[in-house]
Amino acid sequence: MIPMLNSRVRTLSLLLALAVATPALTAAPRSGLDSAAADRAVRPQDDLFRAANGQWLRRTVIPADKPEFGTFVELGESSDQQVRAIIEEMAARRDRAQGLEAQIGHTYAAFLDTAAIDRAGLAPVRPLLAEVDAIDSPSALASYLGRQVAGSVSPIGLGVEADFKNPQVYRLLTWQGGLGLPERDYYLNQRDPRMAQARAAYLRYLGVLARAAGERQPAAAAQRVYALERRLAELHWESAELRDPVKMYNPATPAELPAKAPGFDWAAFLQGAGTPAPASVMLSQPSFVTGAAKLLAEQPLADWKLYAKLHLLDDLAPALPKALRDAHFAFHGKAINGTQSPRPRWQQAVRQVNSALGEGVGQLYVARHFPPEHKAKMLRLVNNLLAAYKDSIDQLSWMSPETRVQAQAKLAKYAVKIGYPERWRDYSGLEVRPGDALGNLRRAAQFEWARQARKVDQPVDRSEWGMTPQTVNAYYNPMANEIVFPAAILRPPFFDPEADDAVNYGAIGAVIGHEISHGFDDSGSQFDGDGALRNWWTDADRQAFDALGQRLVSQYSSYQPLPGRSLDGKLTLGENIADLSGLQVAYKAYRRSLGDQAAPVIDGLSGSQRFFLGWAQAWREKTRPERTLQLLATDPHSPPEYRANGAAVNHDGFHDAFSTRSGDKMWKAPDERIRIW
Repeated sequence: MIPMLNSRVRTLSLLLALAVATPALTAAPRSGLDSAAADRAVRPQDDLFRAANGQWLRRTVIPADKPEFGTFVELGESSDQQVRAIIEEMAARRDRAQGLEAQIGHTYAAFLDTAAIDRAGLAPVRPLLAEVDAIDSPSALASYLGRQVAGSVSPIGLGVEADFKNPQVYRLLTWQGGLGLPERDYYLNQRDPRMAQARAAYLRYLGVLARAAGERQPAAAAQRVYALERRLAELHWESAELRDPVKMYNPATPAELPAKAPGFDWAAFLQGAGTPAPASVMLSQPSFVTGAAKLLAEQPLADWKLYAKLHLLDDLAPALPKALRDAHFAFHGKAINGTQSPRPRWQQAVRQVNSALGEGVGQLYVARHFPPEHKAKMLRLVNNLLAAYKDSIDQLSWMSPETRVQAQAKLAKYAVKIGYPERWRDYSGLEVRPGDALGNLRRAAQFEWARQARKVDQPVDRSEWGMTPQTVNAYYNPMANEIVFPAAILRPPFFDPEADDAVNYGAIGAVIGHEISHGFDDSGSQFDGDGALRNWWTDADRQAFDALGQRLVSQYSSYQPLPGRSLDGKLTLGENIADLSGLQVAYKAYRRSLGDQAAPVIDGLSGSQRFFLGWAQAWREKTRPERTLQLLATDPHSPPEYRANGAAVNHDGFHDAFSTRSGDKMWKAPDERIRIW
């Protein structure tokens, strides 16, 4: 996906990520499989995911403050604890500290001090509400919305990205926004009672916000704001459409904006955002921008001011008194994610510091938890996977030699970033005040947006990272043609240096392969080796590729994670291609690593069997139904069990390893297996 650096505009992301990686693979006497998690009563031939994880699934209870729980969450918890130790040292000496150390300490301590937040009441937010009250014209509204693009108040979001067709230059881009519920389907789906429950919870929450804003008829105010959002939802593109970069590349000059989206004062909006004269603006969803501009012009100014107040309070609720914090959790946590209690306040504070001063904390994190040898080992592993991918491209039967040359040229230009950036971000201009939780939150968001705004029309900095080192994730960026693996993901349980190579290749190797494969999925494959949106395919090859993709769409659309709710095979196509291809290339890399030697049998399992069980073990997770509903509507990734099983059923190596046959639940005839990269 595209790494949207304005977090509120991050909905699309062509970043296509969610992966992992870590150090080089060395043989070891133990398998690395969690035998206590496996279910011996389930045959891998029938359900690989439950064979590897069945006992864990039965005995694991999702913690009350979590919407899901599994390998990614466990590693994220570990990272948060490590960061907490660093931050609390800064907080303990904040009053005598200087510079970054003081910024970190005061940000954490102020957010953690809920007693002081409660004593302050709504006083810190009243000047901000008064600013909304002062809006007296459509132009003043446009200017105000521009000043709020660092939050979620503006229906028209702004971000800064590399120009899709000229990726050496940063451009301003618009993004559809304005919704308090997770996605358009929550407003428009009248058949699913779960969506109706979410709408009811949202109206209750809007009522609480309206009461805090001083509205005498909070229920009626909530309905007015909801009505605006429903109109916006009708204009939103469906999530699957957001994966097509060609549809989303619609550059316009500022002079052209009033004609393309009339009724909105674009000059005031861009001036308010601090981007008064961009050379070009990429309209990511042009029909939404046109419709939103019309709504902003036609709907009463009083309704838009009310909308702005309620969204402002929602944004700032974590730094406001207990009644609003509780209401914020009741909606965002319980109703939408199914969690039964909020995250511990220390963990919320850690995440606020990470949001405000992420690379500052990351620099300290890396010094303690990511020694240089880890980076060197990881680079060797990634290069091994890239070599296997190169071999895979050479062996494609469905691609012509002409396109194969272009694919190899793109792969050869991949940039690899491991652990942490070479140059750390400067936070010296960020004002942090002791005891000012709300102000610190606002100033941090504005500071980051100002940093983004300064990049508009400037040369792209290829050294920049879209994630902090302490983030448990990874990504592929198509405009930079790069794969990025932060330090926090490069450790157990995804990679165990003392475990057998087979499990490590099946787990971390497959996810590295996943990230590599994103450059060749349905979206990433539209960018060339220099990161430019360009068709480098012959027509026949693209048709063959799309036909394979359609078969994958059909496979995943047949899965039903919730009763009456199927997977969206179009939305998840890119991630499913990356899972399938990543597993294929990791298996080739594993077999290649053996040379002429046979893999040892460990715990009665062959090397190939351990490889696929390691793959399934990496996706171990349990998810609450409410969270699953949200992810099915918004997430380009399939639920973990379908990632584990859906890729394996298409893999010849899986069927060979477990001697599957007709009648097994995971049997798929050889001529029906989908082989892409």
